[in-house]
Amino acid sequence: MNVFEKKGAGHHIKNIFIYAILIFFTFMALYPLFWLFISSFKTTQEYQLTSKLAFPQQWWPKNYSDAWVRGDFTTLFFNSIVYTAVSTFAILICSVAAGFAFAKLKSKATNFFYKSFVIGILITLQCIMIPLFFMANWTGLYDTRLGVIICYIGIGMPMGVYLATEYIKSIPDSLIESARIDGAPFMKIFTDIIFPMAKPVGVTLAIITITGTWNEFMLVNILASSEKIKSLPVGVQKFSGALASDFGKQYAALMISIIPIIIFYLIFRKQITKGVAAGAVKG
Repeated sequence: MNVFEKKGAGHHIKNIFIYAILIFFTFMALYPLFWLFISSFKTTQEYQLTSKLAFPQQWWPKNYSDAWVRGDFTTLFFNSIVYTAVSTFAILICSVAAGFAFAKLKSKATNFFYKSFVIGILITLQCIMIPLFFMANWTGLYDTRLGVIICYIGIGMPMGVYLATEYIKSIPDSLIESARIDGAPFMKIFTDIIFPMAKPVGVTLAIITITGTWNEFMLVNILASSEKIKSLPVGVQKFSGALASDFGKQYAALMISIIPIIIFYLIFRKQITKGVAAGAVKG
């Protein structure tokens, strides 16, 4: 009996230790957001003169309206939505289609083209920013939404093709062979069999693309010179200068840019969890 009691006590101590670690990491993840939230309601003077960790002495919600108007966030918000939605849709469709071809439609050129795509994972954005700038100039796509979107799609494709190909390899060849025997063309096989079965990796790829494109700053700042083409992260920079910064409005602008991602996670958290888990296990 004492042995069972000791095992039970050890089990409870282990659970307490695990929950303590989880609570600690949860606090570490959420506290920066909480700090940013309360700081966005402070004036710049209060932020500089009082404790950075203190609650606002006077809540100043006008920071949000001022940040929205002064930053022209209506235009920037629209641009970010367009860039994120179009890039995610194109990368998802093209990656799964390419993954289907590389994984199931074998030919002499398949291995070469697959490696040509995947090697792009090793190329960092910093290495290709200048070539992309010159290419956008030469093709007349500089300072256009289309130019920004094409670059986002090109940068996102290597990882997308790699994930989709490795996942689709695990789909049984017998399904495709049965469909071919029944006379189904490859496009029908892709739309009715491959794409629905690739939903888990599609969710994973969508998460990567949405968060990466929404938060992207450097590339759009280089490819766009006019304010009407830039995205939301660039607008946040307007409130930070070399000599002075408007901290209250800057933090309000940051909150405005973060809120859509938080809402996205809260709405699709179950699908995100299932997609990532299924993609990790299957792939």
